[in-house]
Amino acid sequence: MNESAEFAVDKVRVRRAFDRAAADYDRVAILQREVGGRLLERLDYIRLQPEVMVDVGAGTGQLSRALARRYKQARVITLDIAPNMLRVARRHAGPLLRLLHRQHFVCGDAERLPLAGQSSEMILSNLTLQWCSALDLVFSEFRRVLRAGGLVLFSTFGPDTLRELRNSWSAVDRAIHVGAFIDMHDIGDALLRAGFNDPVMDAERFTLTYPDAYSLMRDLKALGAHNAAAGRPRSLTGKGRLEAMVKAYEAHRRDGVLPATYEVVYGLAWAPAAVNVREDGVVKVPLSTLRRAPGGRQS
Repeated sequence: MNESAEFAVDKVRVRRAFDRAAADYDRVAILQREVGGRLLERLDYIRLQPEVMVDVGAGTGQLSRALARRYKQARVITLDIAPNMLRVARRHAGPLLRLLHRQHFVCGDAERLPLAGQSSEMILSNLTLQWCSALDLVFSEFRRVLRAGGLVLFSTFGPDTLRELRNSWSAVDRAIHVGAFIDMHDIGDALLRAGFNDPVMDAERFTLTYPDAYSLMRDLKALGAHNAAAGRPRSLTGKGRLEAMVKAYEAHRRDGVLPATYEVVYGLAWAPAAVNVREDGVVKVPLSTLRRAPGGRQS
């Protein structure tokens, strides 16, 4: 098995893990809420009033509800691969949103969106793309669903994520215990290959702290963030190897706590605007479709 195949994501395992985590997810999703809030702040610089938007990998629907409050005339499609996550999201949604048919709940995979082409002006996705194997396919699907001039805005995890846990396991064996995460510049290149315009990428790092490695692993389990790599160990981890990893993690202890690093990558891009070609070959582009992307590092 080659390296890329080893790190391919087992979607069945992902769905089952998040289904089991749905009831307890909001209690431990501290980083997810923080990053979702920062993603929403980026919309302050976007002049777009969507009629339909899609929240891909919506989980319990926190981002969907915030979008419905921000865009009071828009319809929000809350999409997730895990049915139990959608059941929790539906319970949390306000009855008025459901009554007015402003929020819809769809079970689906980001790599095969069950949505019509050119059916949305905006796609958002918060910390979901790391659960997809084929990023080119995801962005191709985003491009298909977006209308001309539509926006995609997302966050995902970069290569430095959980580096302490990965390094601690590497001191014990050579198995894959932590999934792979894609570099920011490679994500930007994938957006261009999918036909998006003006991709803007940037990243920041967060550090969560824990009293011990077992607490980190319990939080990851509660989030549904299991190791879903195809090349993961298929047998139970022996007590001796687990204890050896925990001991290796102690080398990272600072000020009485153990750090867990998360590299969060943000991306923004536009679907190409519609153009009109006159009989004389002159291309007419509406001035209203020309936008300046918000500040950030160009990929």
